Amino acid sequence: MFDEEKKDVAAPAPEGAAPQEVKNVRPAFQKRGRPQRPRSRQDAKRDDGTVERVIAINRVSKVVKGGKNFSFNAVVVTGDGKGNVGIGIGKSNEVSEAITKGASKAKKSYFKVALSNATIPHEVIGAFKATRVLLKPAGPGTGVIAGGPVRAMCDAVGVKNILTKCFGSRNPLNVLRATKKGFEQLRTTRRG
Repeated sequence: MFDEEKKDVAAPAPEGAAPQEVKNVRPAFQKRGRPQRPRSRQDAKRDDGTVERVIAINRVSKVVKGGKNFSFNAVVVTGDGKGNVGIGIGKSNEVSEAITKGASKAKKSYFKVALSNATIPHEVIGAFKATRVLLKPAGPGTGVIAGGPVRAMCDAVGVKNILTKCFGSRNPLNVLRATKKGFEQLRTTRRG
């Protein structure tokens, strides 16, 4: 009884026919080759409603007398989704500590962004060093048309519809700072 191999039977076979074996069938959505991992962003929605997004993690080194000391720095964006956002850079010997430090610095550096109907009130260009970021308001249903750091910042602010384009340097930190300058220029009321 234990010597026989147990075979999976798909359905009862008609009389006189041999039972069919069930083969290991790969699900239709899974590709061949490298196993697919779930697509998830490095973000965390806290229980207090804040959004925390890790933009970049860099390994940096300091040359000392005995050799090199390696550490990590993390660029983090946090926001409440209601118009407040901040940027922070944390540095530590471990990645998790660097992210925690960056998040706490980002929360301390919150600034208010003027929003109107889940988009920005007018077109603006934010500039920082060699980076220029164009931010344009968009109609309902457009979504966030942005890449990398700008998208993370828009998600943290709470912008649902926006068009963006980055010109010049694509350094993540400079792109974030240019986006911050653009957001700081926004006004809901006319002056003069």
